Amino acid sequence: MSKTYNIAVIPGDGIGPEVVREGLRVLARVASLEGFTAATTTYPFGAEHYLKTQEVFPDSAFEEVKRHDAILLGAIGDPRIQVGFLEFGIIARMRFGLDLYVNLRPVKLYAEHLCPLKDRKPEDVDFIVVRENTEDAYAGMYGYFKKGTPDEIATQEILFTRKGTERVIRYAFELARRRNRAKKLTLVDKANAVRAMDLWTRTFEEVGAEYPDIARDHAYIDAATMWCVKNPEWFDTVVTSNMFGDILTDLAAMIQGGLGVAASGNLHPGRVSLFEPIHGSAPKYAGKNLANPIATVMAVQMMLDYLGETRAAQRIEDAVAALLRSKRIPSLGSDSGLSTSQVGDLVLAELERAQVTA
Repeated sequence: MSKTYNIAVIPGDGIGPEVVREGLRVLARVASLEGFTAATTTYPFGAEHYLKTQEVFPDSAFEEVKRHDAILLGAIGDPRIQVGFLEFGIIARMRFGLDLYVNLRPVKLYAEHLCPLKDRKPEDVDFIVVRENTEDAYAGMYGYFKKGTPDEIATQEILFTRKGTERVIRYAFELARRRNRAKKLTLVDKANAVRAMDLWTRTFEEVGAEYPDIARDHAYIDAATMWCVKNPEWFDTVVTSNMFGDILTDLAAMIQGGLGVAASGNLHPGRVSLFEPIHGSAPKYAGKNLANPIATVMAVQMMLDYLGETRAAQRIEDAVAALLRSKRIPSLGSDSGLSTSQVGDLVLAELERAQVTA
């Protein structure tokens, strides 16, 4: 009897509905090829829904979403709505409300011509960043004094806990072991200047003592951004805080070809988790069938890998890699000469040809 997965889908704003449409086509086809069922429930939350109803993400819908196996998100953000309002009401609500403490960001180059770095090949760019996803300056502890006056003061507190730090570091050590590549974990922090990050340094050493097979490395965030460009082959698995991970992974996305290929998982291992492309809603391209959907396709790939459908995940990855290496998808932006649906058609056809050995 085939397995059925219940997937909550939030297409969101801008190009979100278009790229999610192609991601769902890929999901349906690979499910058919690999013999499982993906039952999807689509939720309308985003700018259009809010402007019509004044509803962001009601409790009843949130409770429904929690009962799914995974969540696929397109993009959130609209210039008609105050910056951060929908992002906090939808994305942050899921991250914090579902305790999605791992933000997982693979950095993998599939085709040499996509990398802006000179003489870098796919074997040089293949690492993964584990970003803590529920603490730091993103915890929402902020305020204003004398707002709107020349004497205005704005504050935002950074929050680190031993529990939050330890669980994400432990996840990263386990991931470095599962990846079984260089078996090296790099801690990225700024403990020399942000002294609260000594908690990260100490926890990294204490947990690391339980993983003698994993080499430990360390880099301050400023040096890590430099090395990411200069020597990306140095990295295998990286663990870092919420803010530094946010910055580092967008830089890293560019050396793998850009935001058009980069996906992420927001995970609580063993529970419902969220998968999304890391690009924004790009409202100027909305409805034009121009946005490249590959990042969303790779979010589907990550989702299936998380759900245990490793053959299906490998089939998608192999199909995308083949299309990029052959330049049948020549670039990852809206200038590729291919429409959103044409890219989806190419992926669907390549899925049939992929030779999966996993």
